[in-house]
Amino acid sequence: MRTYFPKKDDIKPRWFIIDAEGKVLGRLSTTIANIITGKAKPTYTPFLDTGDHVIVINAEKILLTGKKETDKLYRRHSLYPGGLKERAARFVRAEKPETMIEEAVWGMLPKNKIGRKMLKKLKVYRGGNHPHEAQKPELLDVKE
Repeated sequence: MRTYFPKKDDIKPRWFIIDAEGKVLGRLSTTIANIITGKAKPTYTPFLDTGDHVIVINAEKILLTGKKETDKLYRRHSLYPGGLKERAARFVRAEKPETMIEEAVWGMLPKNKIGRKMLKKLKVYRGGNHPHEAQKPELLDVKE
């Protein structure tokens, strides 16, 4: 039996637009991660980037369930002693809600060169506008 390798002509990335208003963060992120990795396509190959581009609008209107609005912490470290910075999700949402979606999706992608390349296919915007009209994105309705 021969192994299938998709050729350059077989990999045609499409553009999708997702409205995040009223969607739960984790469930939306898994859908986005599956689209970006290309797992929903018949040409999926783990070691190739066969995924599609995703545009997310209305990032500030994403939902967090339970007490995550106050209890969920976003952490970063400066690599200096005592350099741990923590912020609650409500402060992150107020300042830069795009990072909530980007970090959730990054946690679901492979941590290697291909994963970093896949993450560049995710575009997240605060409002309902985006600068990618030339790519003719298709509206993708994500069910709960």
